[in-house]
Amino acid sequence: MIIVIDGPAGSGKSSTARQVANLLRLQYLDSGALYRAVTVAWLKSGKEMSFFEKLNHLNLTFRYENGLFRVWIDSIEVTNQIRTEAISSIVSVVASRPDVRALVNQIMHKAISESVCIADGRDLGTAVFPEADLKIYMDASPTVRAKRRTRELIESGDEADYQDVLDKILQRDELDSGRDADPLRMAEDAILVKTDKLTFDQQVELICQLIQEKQKQQ
Repeated sequence: MIIVIDGPAGSGKSSTARQVANLLRLQYLDSGALYRAVTVAWLKSGKEMSFFEKLNHLNLTFRYENGLFRVWIDSIEVTNQIRTEAISSIVSVVASRPDVRALVNQIMHKAISESVCIADGRDLGTAVFPEADLKIYMDASPTVRAKRRTRELIESGDEADYQDVLDKILQRDELDSGRDADPLRMAEDAILVKTDKLTFDQQVELICQLIQEKQKQQ
């Protein structure tokens, strides 16, 4: 059984998916972390465009343990690095490339096992796993998403300016929804979950209920 959660930047899909995975003991797959890892590798290459011609040689590995999705490039862990603002500000440019999307999609398909899996991203229900058993689309207004992201950055010890974060989210929305390769959009058969007025615990509880109801139907 495959459950996918799509949505724009800052909608809370990743943190929600991780908590749901922990509570329901599901396998978790963070597609955004994979795109961020490719971005880190590209930056390390000096932003050489020839980097993309050698994508198949990129040694990208990952595993989910103790509530953390860990990522390695050539046996060097980049779990913390992929979450920096430097990567957040440019990841959409890398993720918009068809060759990068094809690579990440291939990696995700290989990662799916016979167990129940929950994955989050932006085009999982429409492009990567159109056959998913349950599709959820999480969304919130740009201002709410910016406030959440600003709070997360400050709580993690980073400096953050709300207006700057909001501007980047709006830019990210435009890039994600306007790209030619697998643009951000809600799958026709997805369930919309608006989180503007939900607490984190409430949205986790709602997603858990949707999954448990779907499991009963299997």
